[in-house]
Amino acid sequence: MGNTFKTALLLTVLTLLMMAIGRYFGGQNGMLLALVIAGVMNFVSYFFSDKIALATYRAQRVTREQLPRVYAIVERLSQKMGIPMPKLFVIPTDSPNAFATGRNPNHASVAVTAGILNLLTDEELEGVLAHELGHVNNRDILISSITATIAGAITYLARFGFFFGGGGNSEDRRGGGIGALLMLILAPIAAMMIQLWVSRTREYNADETGAKLTGNPYALASALSKLDAYSRRTPMLASPSTAHLFIIQPLLGMNFGNLFSTHPPIAKRIERLTGRPAEFQQ
Repeated sequence: MGNTFKTALLLTVLTLLMMAIGRYFGGQNGMLLALVIAGVMNFVSYFFSDKIALATYRAQRVTREQLPRVYAIVERLSQKMGIPMPKLFVIPTDSPNAFATGRNPNHASVAVTAGILNLLTDEELEGVLAHELGHVNNRDILISSITATIAGAITYLARFGFFFGGGGNSEDRRGGGIGALLMLILAPIAAMMIQLWVSRTREYNADETGAKLTGNPYALASALSKLDAYSRRTPMLASPSTAHLFIIQPLLGMNFGNLFSTHPPIAKRIERLTGRPAEFQQ
């Protein structure tokens, strides 16, 4: 309940921030417009974020006959967790990674890349899939998708208001250039930091859920170590708006440091799972 409350509070803060930007640049009408935009964004995220994410990476749905190894693991873990069997997809890329999407356990999908199937052992793959089902069971995907959508909308709204508007009235426009510039810079940063906080917290939670589900935290830790190393050799071209979905950060070619990463450092995740420092550092 505490985590749910914190997430709801952060989403509220994001929406209020978006409304504040609208009011600054467009007065009362701008605030109402921003509220409408937030509502539309949330609607689209709720019903279509999973389809958008799967289509973005050309994910192809597979059956039990086509991918028996993954199907058997997900089916067993889903039954153990008490959730419906999600739809399974394969992403045609050699970069090893995986993600789950869907607004709730009844509309969930799990996607794995072709690269991860060739890299991990059965125990390691089970750890990864348990992590993804942890996201499904915790309803993380919907929250993360909405957070990312609103954060992106805040950025675009601030840019649009700065270049095409000013303050909401004449008083705002007097010396308002500095205020508008600060709004342009600080509002997106604040939105991004909230988004990253939500994403990182839920990665830790999914790691913990997955480890408890399998009873083997070392398998997930080993998988994370392999995924991190091999994804650096074969980086995955991913959209910043969906990077938070993957089990490891796919945008390794755009590394601006841990502060701006959608995922916690792999070394810290491994340390949390095993209770001892990882054998490597990022």
